Amino acid sequence: MSEEELQLHFTYEERMPGSYETNSVSFYSVSGVECEDLIEELLCCLIQLIVEIPLLDITYSISLEAVTTLVVFLSCQLFHKEILRESVIHKYLMRGRCLPYTSRLVKTLLYNFIRQERSPPPGSHVFQQQTDGGGLLYGFASGVATGLWTVFTLGGVGSKPAPQQEQSSPLANQSLLLLLVLANLTDAPDTPNPYRQAIMSFKNTQDSTAFPSPSPHAFQINFNSLYTALCEQQKSDQATLLLYILLHQNSNVRTYMLARTDMENLVLPILEILYHVEERNSHHVYMALIILLILTEDDGFNRSIHEVILKNITWYSERVLTEISLGSLLILVVIRTIQYNMTRTRDKYLHTNCLAALANMSAQFRSLHQYAAQRIISLFSLLSKKHNKVLEQATQTLRGSLSSDDSPLPDYAQDLNVIEEVIRMMLEIINSCLTNSLHHNPNLVYALLYKRDLFEQFRTHPSFQDIMQNIDLVIGFFSSRLEQAGAQLSVERVLEIIKQGAVALPKDRLRKFPELKFKYVEEEQPEEFFIPYVWSLVYNSAVALYWNPQDIQLFTMDSG
Repeated sequence: MSEEELQLHFTYEERMPGSYETNSVSFYSVSGVECEDLIEELLCCLIQLIVEIPLLDITYSISLEAVTTLVVFLSCQLFHKEILRESVIHKYLMRGRCLPYTSRLVKTLLYNFIRQERSPPPGSHVFQQQTDGGGLLYGFASGVATGLWTVFTLGGVGSKPAPQQEQSSPLANQSLLLLLVLANLTDAPDTPNPYRQAIMSFKNTQDSTAFPSPSPHAFQINFNSLYTALCEQQKSDQATLLLYILLHQNSNVRTYMLARTDMENLVLPILEILYHVEERNSHHVYMALIILLILTEDDGFNRSIHEVILKNITWYSERVLTEISLGSLLILVVIRTIQYNMTRTRDKYLHTNCLAALANMSAQFRSLHQYAAQRIISLFSLLSKKHNKVLEQATQTLRGSLSSDDSPLPDYAQDLNVIEEVIRMMLEIINSCLTNSLHHNPNLVYALLYKRDLFEQFRTHPSFQDIMQNIDLVIGFFSSRLEQAGAQLSVERVLEIIKQGAVALPKDRLRKFPELKFKYVEEEQPEEFFIPYVWSLVYNSAVALYWNPQDIQLFTMDSG
């Protein structure tokens, strides 16, 4: 059903003059006949239900159905392959009578997510729940006209089982999905998306400074409660996506979160998402990784994560970590993600963001755990072997082509170029740590000396000669001191010599390079990525809603 057909279901014709208030509802012309348009009236009433009615046991179902119905009205996007930029429903929600409720609607949806109110027991509902699915609104609709709910759904809505996490608080889940849909509506030609404006500008309830002018949709919310909810809900894609949107678009939220002294509560769930990369969809992994990249843009964050000491990380199974800093754990998880990507997905975008996060942190590496230091050098070893393998394949293929027919050759040059870019980045990360915080990282120097032979082949390579100067100098300096100390040295003695040498090494001998800093920037036309992603989340996790998969055009079902 098209939006135009939907609109016809909510119109009246041939109203007698003077029998209605011209200021209360909208009018438009169909085939020369003036019609009363009730869609805007209905949308406005639904928003009023959400923002005006206090959330109690007896009003829970009404609030849930109002939120769900708004999601359904917006779901026409599911049945279009292209991104909708001019929609009847969008127009009503972003202009006219609904517009003044923008900030209150966003605030209410956020508080619904924060509170995570469980569905009340059946006896407390003001109306008896339907037992065959479809919800309260379905009961009303079927009592009036059997086809009305089909009109609402634009594609067939029924009930489907939802994961236990969403079932425990359907209103919180549905409110978050609606908020994400509203935040990602495209701007009108002459009007920016007011819901995105509200999300970008809201402040902490404890912030008494005046809102910058103009801030038409600004409001205040309790940041401590929001932070706690975000920390607790990161297992779901939609909560991670909300965190990304807030960090990227709302500077007040970003500043508040970076100032928290308990950042581990937020960072650990994000690291766990990346650690279980094989169990997550690629979009969820991307969002988690971009959140880390945004956080690592801040030097204060990069310093503080090495001061937070964690004990017994149970979900990290490669090695027992009885005690490790949050910074070292972050490095371990990001390196593991790179290695997984190298062997499985081979996604250059994932590589780039992982390396950018490590690069942002590198100048602030402090007291790296010995295992984290080992993994940095192990990753470089893996890249080195891969480089040599591709180089050998390219050489053999070239020789073979000289004596064979004109069959097309594999593009080894491109593969080699990508690997050399990653190797260059790894060398820059190691170099950044050595030049800025060598005396803080004896374990990295130890790992570097232990695998010093790895770096030999890159000393004279034209792509790496400049960046190898400092690494070569450090290896030579400490190797000399260890030789002077004699043979058969214990690990403890080697580390002691490294610590003493770090103080003695003249800093002016290390060549200065530009600071490694990467900043996350959204791609042009981000809606091409985010709108299908958001609607795939709605399709997969909305409570008591079902769309016929054969009618979905926005995304392929294996990505949804």
